[in-house]
Amino acid sequence: MSTIIFLIGFPFIVALALLVLKTDTARDIIVKVASIVIIAASILLVVQNFKSGGEYFSVKYAETIGTVMMVVEVCLALMVVILGFKYKRYGAPLFAVIQTPLMIWFELTKGHHINVSNQMYIDRLSMIMVLIIGIVGSLITVYAIGYMKDFQHHQKEGVPDRRPWFFFLMFLFLSAMFGLVMSNNLIWMYFFWEITSLCSFFLIGFNGLFHKKENEDTIATRNAFRALVMNLAGGLGFVIGIILLGTYYETLELSTMITIGAMGYSVVAPAAFLAFAGITKAAQMPFNSWLLGAMVAPTPTSALLHSSTMVKAGVFIIIKLAPVLGWNFAGLMVMMVGGITFLMASFCAISQTNAKKVLAYSTVANLGLIVACGGVGSAEAVWAGIMLIIFHAVTKSLLFLCVGTAEHQIGSRDIEDMDGLFERLPKLAAFMLIGIAGMFLAPFGMLISKWATMVAFVDSSNILLVVIICFGSAATAFYWTKWMGKLSATMAGQENIQKNVHGEETFVHTVLSALTVIVCLGFPFISSSMVVPYLEDGFGSVETLALSANNMIIDCIMVAVLVLLFAFFFGRTNKKIVPLYMAGYNMGDDLTFMNAMKGETPVSLRNWYMESYFGETKMNVIGVACTAVCIVAALGVIVGQILGGGM
Repeated sequence: MSTIIFLIGFPFIVALALLVLKTDTARDIIVKVASIVIIAASILLVVQNFKSGGEYFSVKYAETIGTVMMVVEVCLALMVVILGFKYKRYGAPLFAVIQTPLMIWFELTKGHHINVSNQMYIDRLSMIMVLIIGIVGSLITVYAIGYMKDFQHHQKEGVPDRRPWFFFLMFLFLSAMFGLVMSNNLIWMYFFWEITSLCSFFLIGFNGLFHKKENEDTIATRNAFRALVMNLAGGLGFVIGIILLGTYYETLELSTMITIGAMGYSVVAPAAFLAFAGITKAAQMPFNSWLLGAMVAPTPTSALLHSSTMVKAGVFIIIKLAPVLGWNFAGLMVMMVGGITFLMASFCAISQTNAKKVLAYSTVANLGLIVACGGVGSAEAVWAGIMLIIFHAVTKSLLFLCVGTAEHQIGSRDIEDMDGLFERLPKLAAFMLIGIAGMFLAPFGMLISKWATMVAFVDSSNILLVVIICFGSAATAFYWTKWMGKLSATMAGQENIQKNVHGEETFVHTVLSALTVIVCLGFPFISSSMVVPYLEDGFGSVETLALSANNMIIDCIMVAVLVLLFAFFFGRTNKKIVPLYMAGYNMGDDLTFMNAMKGETPVSLRNWYMESYFGETKMNVIGVACTAVCIVAALGVIVGQILGGGM
């Protein structure tokens, strides 16, 4: 229990220290030391609970802590109202004045009389999430040290240094995420849930809020409020789910809710509203625009939101609810929203030249696949969903941080401007290729997990999901291949500027690249020691999985062979340099050639983005309309049953 308290409290204390300290030296030391401590504490927590498989904890002074949380919730709601009126954005205050009083009323009335035996818990899924948050999240904060120095350097003269505020939010985010994934009391989980929403609001609005004139409407401000409104809408769904669970089932514990569902009693209504909250937090259509808008924030924010924290909270709650989903209205809503989002977001990514937008749509798509797995609700599908969470967290954080570094060094995040990146930034290009390979090539974990997902969909007899994953995966291969081809191409006459990259950035890139390989090599161990035991606790015996132990071992051997090939032969070549053939007469610089009309033509390598076929506006309209219909229909039926006394 002490390690759990430490993981929640220590990042919060570090956040307060970073808010006060202004010097680069002190900040650098604190961030690095704190990151090492958080990583060590995360690993320690897993080691302590690995043998037992987890434990539930009753917290001393739980009532006092609950009262403090209630007061903080009121303060946060007042802050949202004040900021909303200050910036003339009234959607967020509206949600705040609805859900916070509703939650306080429930806590002081019905909720006050419900006994909560275990406020906190740690199980195998929580252990996985703790490792993701602790390791990947901490590495992102280390990366941010060098990145934010460049970021501040590129600001206009007279712009105040707001890095203390930035690092305060980053570590507060980690603290809240640790609390969220280890809370068994749903009211406590809601408290941490709302803190992550507010942290994301301030991080997305970093370049707008409190930065310009008080009422100036910047892109960052608009996107920040959009994210806040959508996440508060999910928060309202969370509150309704808690109230339904407490009122009809006399419990506020997530574990008890799952047990009730496993015993054959219907908990569809609270599960549907909690899943709705997960859908908004996971940026599923029709709520995906808030995550795309987060691209205006500094790159560490994008990496933190997309890989290890914010959106993972959404898929975490849906995976937790998976045993009570399946072929009911809640499960159908979740699986269809996830499936449609995966397909439409994958199509959207095809038409993007902006690297961060490709990563954003890829994130939305992969989260959609995880959400669909949770909606199917079978042990086989949940196994695939958890594996997707693990591999996506590592590889996507690597890619976001690589793109951030590339943007600072070459002045662009456009894929078409990455010509000759192997000449200009050889290490960075290699790291990016590892990340892209990890996302869609065999034998890396993401592709294998997607194959397992397809098998789970086939076994669930959901033909529509099978069709969706086939076409969506084809689109995924298309846009990743284009990007990989662009990175793999070399150009002559390019200056090597790798030395300009901060040491912290290169260190984090190296570690995340190594982790991408390590988690693939550890595929069988992760499955047998972490995921399968979790499934056995939630679903009983797990007889078959989409991927057998022998096949997982074969995949690991293939990854090991690839690593050894690079280790033995990288840089060892007797290459012969000859003038490049350019379908014309080479002018001597390897960058231009004489064409058939005796004119000089520059070298140009360009991809086809098929905007007319897969434009994001067109795909988003279709996806948003379809998912909105699914959500409204499912929740409408459930609300009708509640009003009709069918609970």
